[in-house]
This record gives sequence, C-alpha cells and structure tokens, in this order.
Amino acid sequence: AVRLVDWMEPLLRRESYLALLLERPQVHERLLRLLGAARWPARYLLRHPGVIDELASPAMMEERFNAEEFEAELDHRRTALTGTGEDDEETQLNLLRRAHHAEVFRTLARDVEGKLSVEQVADDLSALADAVLRVTTRWCWSHLKKAHRAQPRFGIIAYGKLGGKELGYGSDLDLVFVFDDDDENAPEIYAALVRKLINWLTVKTGEGDLYEIDTALRPNGNAGLLITSFAAYANYQQQRGSNTAWTWEHQAMTRARCVLGDASLRERFDAVRKAVISAPRDANSLRTEIAAMRERMASAKPVRGDKFDIKYSAGGMIDAEFVMQFLVLSQSAAHPELMANAGNIALLERAEILGLLPAGVGHGAASAYRALRQVQHKARLNEESIQLAPQDMQTERAAILALWHAVFGITS
Repeated sequence: AVRLVDWMEPLLRRESYLALLLERPQVHERLLRLLGAARWPARYLLRHPGVIDELASPAMMEERFNAEEFEAELDHRRTALTGTGEDDEETQLNLLRRAHHAEVFRTLARDVEGKLSVEQVADDLSALADAVLRVTTRWCWSHLKKAHRAQPRFGIIAYGKLGGKELGYGSDLDLVFVFDDDDENAPEIYAALVRKLINWLTVKTGEGDLYEIDTALRPNGNAGLLITSFAAYANYQQQRGSNTAWTWEHQAMTRARCVLGDASLRERFDAVRKAVISAPRDANSLRTEIAAMRERMASAKPVRGDKFDIKYSAGGMIDAEFVMQFLVLSQSAAHPELMANAGNIALLERAEILGLLPAGVGHGAASAYRALRQVQHKARLNEESIQLAPQDMQTERAAILALWHAVFGITS
C-alpha cells in the first residue's frame, strides 16, 4: 500500500497514465502486482514511470529480449533524429536510456509474473548489456573527432557476472578494453573512445544512467592503462615478458568472454582464453593458492554473528565458484569439456560426469548453487539482506561444503 501511495504522485502528473489504467484494467492489475511484489520494482517504477506503457502490450509477457530488434530500433530512431537535426549527444544519451529502461522493465515484469527463471532473467539482462555496449560504441565512434577509419578495430572483454552471463538488476559491468590497430596514433585514439564510452554509459541525465563500469581487471589493475593493445593483453595473460597476470586474474578468465569485436579479434581472444585456462599447472600449488585467496576474502568480507551469508559464508556461492575455477584451471588440459564458459551449474554437473567429483557431489552442489542464486535474486528484488539465520538453507550449505571438502580437503 505504501508503494502504491508513493507512486500516486507521478501517476497524477500525467493524464495519459490515468487514461491507460482506466482503459486497460489488465495494465492496472499488472502494475499493482509489480508494486506489491518487491521493493526494487516499485523503486524502478518511481524512477522511470513512463515504462508502464510497456504493460499495455498483451504479447509482452510471452516474449523474450531480442538483441537484433533492439539494436535495429535504436539505430532507426537515431537516423530519424539526424534527419530532423535533433541528434545532439544529450538527446542520444536519453534515447539509449529510455530504450534500456524499457527493456529492463519488460524483463522485470516477466520475472515478477513468473514467466522467466532466474537463469533466463540473467541471460536476457546480459544480452541487453551486450547490445547496449555495441550500440554505444558505434555511436561514440561516430562522434569521435579523431576517428581515422569507418569501423574501429576495438574490442571489449567482459568478466564477472556479465562475462558469465549471470547479470542481475543493477549489476556493475566488469570490462577490459583492447584495440588491434597499427596506426601510430591508435593508443591515443582508442583511449579517447573508451573515455567517451564510459561517460556515455555512466553519466546521469534526466533519464538516469545505464551502467556502472568497473575496469579493475584490466592488466595491472587500477595502476594500468585504461585500454591496451590486444597483443599486450595476450602477452600479459599468457605470462610472456616481465609483466604477467596473477592467479586470481586467471581465475577471472574462466568467466571471461569477448562481447564486442570483429570475428578475427573474437577468435584470437578465444585462443588466448583457451591457452590460459589449459596451461600446465601444479595442481597442489594451485590448490594452496586458491584456498589462501579464499581465506583472504573471508577476512575481507567478515560475516557478523552467526548469520549465513549466502555469498561469502562457508558453504556459500563463493566456495562453489572457487572450486569450479580450480577445476577449470587444473583439469581443462585433460578435459576440454570444462573450457566452455557455460556457467557454474553446468560445469559442476560436467565435472561429476567426468569423474572429477565424487558421485552426487557435483549434482548436489549444482542444485544448491541454483537455490542460492534464486534466494539472492529474490533478496535483491526486495532489497533485503542476503545474510540469513544459521538454520536456513542447511541442506544447500552442506552440499557446497561437501564439494569444497572433496576438492580442497579442508573446510573453507
């Protein structure tokens, strides 16, 4: 009821909203369900009230995000703006934001109505982010005064949740930017492109913003260049030269993918990723290093009291993720089936089938990880804590602790 009252002010500011709700009872019903479902949808509607127009489409609930249609529609709208001389940067920024907010809302509505699974929501939000990155890069390049070719020889590598296609509502994008251009001014030109691109994605206009960008996973982290040549990136990842990647960066590579770049660049990235993941490693040293890293994370993210944090506590999601990263890095050379960026659930099942986990352990951990993701998803929608009572989710916690013990031989 409080959420509905909060929404009355924007509702009363526009007669078109009132008319829509009066003329379309089913839109009114969907709006009430969204406002009542959880806090995040209600706040999203308060920030972007215009998205309720999306509820008027009777077919919307049965559809899924279509990247090709999304990009074509945006390019068409931009062309129309150019034809009327209204294609200034601020207008284009707002056009991107309105289109993005509408698509997020469509996914949100389908999610709340139970039309999509947690995995499908993540797939659609990840595909939307990919599409926004492609469109924004094209538009930024066309505005760049120093652009020296029709199409940039430029790539974006996604890590973390976007890399693993597990993006959630409001997730940051972990990105690394590379170029593959021999022009003597290429470093300067592509650095300007990346600065413009990040600004377009993050700047807040009257329509809000698009994404927060995290570039900490670029070579040398926050001390490194914002963009690097692909050759330098490949050498860094493959331990060539004096400047080389750390183990935690190779762990991150297990969930990395090239989300923007021509076919040649994508193939070269896939080759680098394969070489990094399947490189010979001493399993015991790797096991010790990753277990120590898990301890450092536990110290950095302490859980107060006896709560069970579904992400950071022992038996939580991080344990399953670290186990899978260890198995991918230590076993991919012998078992190429683990190289695919298929997500933790699918990879845990594969690891058991390959005999790398005891019978039932991989399947049990995969089911537990899925359940934890569902709880995390619902908690985010309702803006609630992911720290539960110690007696909650004991079955899932035990399954992931069994997984950790099977691989590392110690409790996390």
